[in-house]
Amino acid sequence: MSNTKFTFPYKPDPKYGKSTAYFSMEFGIHQAFKIYSGGLGYLAGSHMRSAYELKQNFIGIGILWKYGYYDQVRKGDKTMFALFQEKLYSFLEDIGVEFSIPVHGHQVKVKALYLKPEVFGTVPMFFLTTDLPENDYLSQTISHKLYDGNELSRVAQYVLLGIGGAKLIDELELDIETYHFNEAHALSACFYLYDKYKSIEELRSRVVFTTHTPEKAGNEENDFSLLDLMGFFYGVPEETVREITGFQGNKFNHTVAALRIAKASNAVSKKHAEVANEMWSSYDAIPEIISITNAQNFNYWADKELYRMIDLNDDDRLIERKKELKSEFFEVVADQTGKLFDPEVLTIVWARRFAEYKRADLITLHLDRFKEILSNKNRPVQIIWAGKPYPQDFGAMSIFDNLVHMNRQFMNSAILVGYELNLSKLCKQGSDIWLNTPRPPREASGTSGMTAAMNGSINFSLPDGWVLEFSKHMHNSFVIPEIDRTIPHYEQDHLDATNLLDVLEKEILPTYYDHPEKWGQIMKNSMSEVIPYFDSARMADEYYAKLYKSKVKELNQSLLS
Repeated sequence: MSNTKFTFPYKPDPKYGKSTAYFSMEFGIHQAFKIYSGGLGYLAGSHMRSAYELKQNFIGIGILWKYGYYDQVRKGDKTMFALFQEKLYSFLEDIGVEFSIPVHGHQVKVKALYLKPEVFGTVPMFFLTTDLPENDYLSQTISHKLYDGNELSRVAQYVLLGIGGAKLIDELELDIETYHFNEAHALSACFYLYDKYKSIEELRSRVVFTTHTPEKAGNEENDFSLLDLMGFFYGVPEETVREITGFQGNKFNHTVAALRIAKASNAVSKKHAEVANEMWSSYDAIPEIISITNAQNFNYWADKELYRMIDLNDDDRLIERKKELKSEFFEVVADQTGKLFDPEVLTIVWARRFAEYKRADLITLHLDRFKEILSNKNRPVQIIWAGKPYPQDFGAMSIFDNLVHMNRQFMNSAILVGYELNLSKLCKQGSDIWLNTPRPPREASGTSGMTAAMNGSINFSLPDGWVLEFSKHMHNSFVIPEIDRTIPHYEQDHLDATNLLDVLEKEILPTYYDHPEKWGQIMKNSMSEVIPYFDSARMADEYYAKLYKSKVKELNQSLLS
């Protein structure tokens, strides 16, 4: 409808000249731009920043969520409440690009808004909305809530991101060579591209795919007939869709389809590559999934004053700066909870998305022992939780609320709401220990510990995800011993909780209080060794070298076998 030719706002580095469009449901770019839920968005935001810093030939495509993910606030009893309120952004530019896409049998109007690189230091980015007066109410709601709980709404969102994003590229008259899907949410773009090129080979040559999780909820399945009804296949005949994707029954797994279509796919840590290759090995025609380990943008996340003190070899000022950051964080704790924390006291933070397998409450499982640690006056401890559950994950919300009630009995423990970019940074700057307790091997990567290390917070983790590539016990981290993962989950939880408390009591607390020089060295090792490998500049470069420049490989088996 608009045919507005887009002029790239900077000259790309020839090393990164291959034009790429990155599709993601969420981007954690800035606190003011609430279009993200958690780790996937934080990762995508760091990628957009580093791609800009490297001057890559790169654009980002997402959805402008009218109500964001949700605002995490409190009820009268301090338990959490998911508040959905309208977001308004003055920094997005209306560039006059509007077009229509077919959803559920009728045309839905789409508008694209533009985020200039100079606003937040990202590559050029475009955000799609259907919240337009020309659309009926149901069509308007497609771009209302990130990860909508209704299956039909989610499929419509996938159509918007995939088909809408691919059509936007044509509206802007961009010659994009690589379509990078950050998770399979944009998979419908493949059928738009097939309709455009009429060639499976041409389609495969342009698509690359990143899988982020072994969790079932992150690898969605829908009925083939439902997807067809919703316009997910862009009118491509069923026989051709089945030829492209290799599915013969009525179940359509988005991750499997993306793995089969893409010329190259990656997992997000070395361990995750092992898990993912084994996980999908029972499906035909799945090429090898390589590893490109996640990373985070140092320039955005790190406290530069801490690093300046390391460069000056000023250990006293380094520790003093850390205490200053703790004091700033504790002002937020006091404001939310009415509790006054002490910057001299060892402070543990567990902060990330609340989900069952992440086990936010693991440290409290042996409650009597936990209470003894919190009541110890000789080696005091402060502990803080923060994080957003999925708003319909009632089990995770229950864990959050149970911690709220438990914390009433302690003056040195607290749980915070509003875990978004700003609070995330404060949690990392204001903690001494960054606690990570997933049930291995279900943490594909995890990135919060990377940015914690960039702010002088020492990782205390189970060995899973990126931690396996970084952590060395008592050198740059504290590692909870691994156990037999074939035993029942409740037994795993009790053993992990015991080991966690053992390391805390026997190694962490004595080091912090009795050997401060050793503690400082572990902190410096952590800060120094997390870069450059876990800075997203390495990751953004590696995507070009390993994924975008890869050649299309012949599949070992026919998709039709």
